[in-house]
Formats: sequence, structure tokens, C-alpha cells
Amino acid sequence: MAYYLVISSSRHLFICSALLILVAARPARGQDPPPKIGPFVVDVHGTVPSFPQEEPLAASRELALAELPGHGLGAQVAATVYFLRWRAVTVGIGGEVAAGRAHNTPPPPATADAIPLRPVEERFRSAGSQLSFNFGNGNGWSYISGGIGQSTWSVIPDGGTAVPSDVAHLKTINYGGGARWFDKKHVAFSFDVRFYAINPGPPNLADPGGPRTTLLVIGAGVSLK
Repeated sequence: MAYYLVISSSRHLFICSALLILVAARPARGQDPPPKIGPFVVDVHGTVPSFPQEEPLAASRELALAELPGHGLGAQVAATVYFLRWRAVTVGIGGEVAAGRAHNTPPPPATADAIPLRPVEERFRSAGSQLSFNFGNGNGWSYISGGIGQSTWSVIPDGGTAVPSDVAHLKTINYGGGARWFDKKHVAFSFDVRFYAINPGPPNLADPGGPRTTLLVIGAGVSLK
């Protein structure tokens, strides 16, 4: 049930984000005629990954739910080449790499007989392809995109050892969207809202493997063309 609620809320957030992206993107400068999108762009973003805090994840690492870190910080770099324009849509193809980290140091136990909680570090790394559909012109445009790749997703207590789910390369589908505004000819402000649907990890002896999850990552930074 928890997994269903996470996926359901993620889908609703993606739909809302996509609508906002399509409405928000406008040309940054008046120009007649406006330049075309492309021919390429490189995005460099700082990100905030929202790591899940769910019982199946805690159980896969023999952790307490309160030990899971939650939100973290990271970075995302993507490159896209635009090769086809059809009516109002410009099609691009490229790839991206993303990484994120979160660390949680729980407070000391409130009573002497309470079990102390351990500090835990969570890391996420992903690399994959992307196919994008872009709307606008070279002064500013919005996009929706998706692709497939691999990720590693580790959740390890401080001083602990990695289990198979922490080092496995897991099939990952990424999808999302964003927008770019070019206030200067070659430099833009940009943002990206992306979901990473990560396959389950392998089990560790009697412990279950890492659960299937959808990780939300929100990024903002600059785009160069």
C-alpha cells in the first residue's frame, strides 16, 4: 500500500509539474524571427533528491525507519542534441548523469533504556539516455523527456558494510521535464523535475532486497548552448 501511494503521488506531481512547465516557458527576448532551439545544450544543475522513508527500505538494510535520511543534496549534468523539428515540436536526444547524497544523525535516545539510533548515509548515482520533446524557440523553451539507464542506490550505517543492494547496478527509467530561459545568447537559467523508477535490488541472505521505488529529484542551475 505504501508503494502504491508513493507511485500515485509521484504521478500526480509529474502531471502538475509538466503542465506548469509547458505554461511557464516563454521567450526571454523579443526577436523576429526567433532563433531555433539548439543545435545542442548542456545543463548543469544542483539538485535536491527526495529519498524514500519507507518500511520495506529499512527492512532491506535491518534499519529502523527513523534512521533513514530523507532529503539530500546532489548534482545533475545532461547534454542534448536537437536533430528534428516537426511543426511546434523539436526532438532532441542525449544523456544525463546524476548523483545525490543524504546523511542522517538521529538525536540521542530520550531515556536510558531506549535503543540508540544509528547515523546513516544514503547515496544515489545514475546514468542514462534521454529523448526529449521541446516546445518554444531558441530564446526559451520547455520540454518533457524520458530515458533508460542504470543506477546504484546505497543505504549504509556509518561504519557499516555494503550489502548486495548497495552495489548492484539497477535498471532505471527516468522521466520528467523542465524549462530554459536564455537571458544571454549562450547562457540560460534552467530547472528540471525528474523521477527515477528504480528496479528492486538483490536480497542479502535472509534479508529482502532493496524495494522497487520512484525517486524524485528537483534541480536548478544553468544551461549552455
